[in-house]
Amino acid sequence: MTIENAAFEGYRRSPNAKTNLLRLFIGSAIVIAFWMAMTALVLFAGTHVYIVWHLPGPSTGQYMQDFLASPVGILSALTSFAGIWIGLWVAMRFVHGEPLSALFGASRRIASGDFLKGLIAVLITSLFSEVLLYWMQPEITRGPIAFSSWLLFLIPIVLLASLQTSSEEMLFRGYLLRGLAYRFRSPWIWAVLPGLLFTSLHWNTASTFAINASVFISIGIFALLLTLLVHVTGNLGAGFGAHLGNNLTGFLLISHQEGYNGFALLNAKPLEGPGWANWDAVLIAAIGIVSTLLTMLLLLHRRSPLRVGANRQSQ
Repeated sequence: MTIENAAFEGYRRSPNAKTNLLRLFIGSAIVIAFWMAMTALVLFAGTHVYIVWHLPGPSTGQYMQDFLASPVGILSALTSFAGIWIGLWVAMRFVHGEPLSALFGASRRIASGDFLKGLIAVLITSLFSEVLLYWMQPEITRGPIAFSSWLLFLIPIVLLASLQTSSEEMLFRGYLLRGLAYRFRSPWIWAVLPGLLFTSLHWNTASTFAINASVFISIGIFALLLTLLVHVTGNLGAGFGAHLGNNLTGFLLISHQEGYNGFALLNAKPLEGPGWANWDAVLIAAIGIVSTLLTMLLLLHRRSPLRVGANRQSQ
């Protein structure tokens, strides 16, 4: 496996002199503010519309939870990630004096070839992990959505999932990683800190500690892979594709979460549900690790047809 970091050096050195810790903190606060404002707007406005218009979905009396669990609620929740994009544009423009495209890579554009490779690789390894999860827990049922409706919502879900995953990559593997790497040489700072922040957002209070720990490990190692892709390519393209492939599997094919299963063709036993043993959590973590390592081989091995960063002009 060959890992070059010349491309990353170009990316790391690309910020201007205005990028310091104070400005990075202010910019991060701006992004969080826009993200939270957009989320609040979606939650309250969406819940109001859900109640007034009697939109299809669950009806338990907990209106906001019912809205979020409904098909329109899932779509609306994904739109809230537009707040990250808006916040990043404001931060880059007015705090750092740089264009938003500077976060894409040293070339200021997304590497489309690496995007496709990342997408394909993770779709392959996600299906592999689903086979292992089925072997471990074969409780899979047909989802409530009709196939014709699934096809109708296919493009909107792909677009909104792209909005969600790309915004997270722009923030955690772009803005924070690039800004910290510009000031600190140690990967313990520019790689681990954004990765821990990203992973901590996936802690689910409805799940047991053991399941949360297994998911934390699985997502944590996947976050490290996404960071490694930036280090190898100096570009967010591969991470965009890999992250999208991971989320599309759960949104559209096999869901493991009750709150996001409205559009999935198949529903597996929800991770936040009861009946999971500690040994199950260990196996889930092991499957996540193996799947990510296989993705790493597909994207980084010098003989892989999906190797990212290959034959790219110097940035």
